[in-house]
Amino acid sequence: MLEKTVQQLKIAVLLLVGVILFGMMGYMFIEGWNFFDAIYMTIISITTTGYKEVHPLSDAGKIFTLFVIIFGVVAIALIGGRLAQFFVETYVFRRRRMEKKLKVIHHHYIICGFGRMGKKICEELHTNKAEFVVIEKDHKEIENLRDRDFVYIEGDATDDETLLRAGIKEAKGLVAVLPTEAENVFTTLSARVLNPNIFIVSRAVEEETESKLLKAGANRVVKPYEIGGHRMTQVLLRPGVVDFIDIIAREKRIDLQIEELEVHSGSSLIGQKLVEAPIRNKLNIIIVAIFRPDGTVIYNPQSNVVIEEKARLIVIGEENNIKELIKIASG
Repeated sequence: MLEKTVQQLKIAVLLLVGVILFGMMGYMFIEGWNFFDAIYMTIISITTTGYKEVHPLSDAGKIFTLFVIIFGVVAIALIGGRLAQFFVETYVFRRRRMEKKLKVIHHHYIICGFGRMGKKICEELHTNKAEFVVIEKDHKEIENLRDRDFVYIEGDATDDETLLRAGIKEAKGLVAVLPTEAENVFTTLSARVLNPNIFIVSRAVEEETESKLLKAGANRVVKPYEIGGHRMTQVLLRPGVVDFIDIIAREKRIDLQIEELEVHSGSSLIGQKLVEAPIRNKLNIIIVAIFRPDGTVIYNPQSNVVIEEKARLIVIGEENNIKELIKIASG
């Protein structure tokens, strides 16, 4: 429907151009006027401005002017109507497309706030081809979301209804990076009530806010200044280590990545020792650590460690091989 409206708008514009050319040539032929007088008379006739004729008109010129006015008004009316239709359909089309995406999306992430940190999070998720929905109420940021074609909801993230529209019940994780600490705490609390199993990451600027966010239900609390200071210290003391992690995690200059995966029920990995599993000998993947279901962590696990159901593996390897391991771990 939108394409049809655009086509009709093009036709209306061409009609207006045709009327202008028709009027200009008519005045030059009928009245013998020069180019500038003819085009001026055509424009004031089409727009029904009401200025006096540049020269006295003959009877034939008056009749011709009537036709120019009629065709010109029709052309302008068509353009105006199609422009209004275009803007309405563009809004409706975007809204319907967004609603369709929201209906089918699941196991996604919800980003509450599209500020500086929210933008960076969305870019990283988009790079990793992860599905996500952004909740934002600032009209300026809404325009940025439209330009980037991200799935979004215009609303208040602290409102339960907005979170439900974003698919909080089916969501895998939520990030609260709203402008104020109070909004982050309230959003975290609301999200935890609506979905007790969702993984929540919240931002805290003030030191005392961390405990409030944890009590509200956040699984992790990120303090940007603390993380920034820690990273700058590491760059000073261990620049090679930081560069290596950046290459693996973000820059993708080599076919190597670090990934976290969970061993689901039905996987052939369950009950196998690391030496028996195809992780190292076939897929050439290094296991950095294993998070067991009971909460214990095994760093640099030995070959005789048994893989358990619901264990989380931190691995490093080539991208295609990791994808194959994820399939095996999914069962």
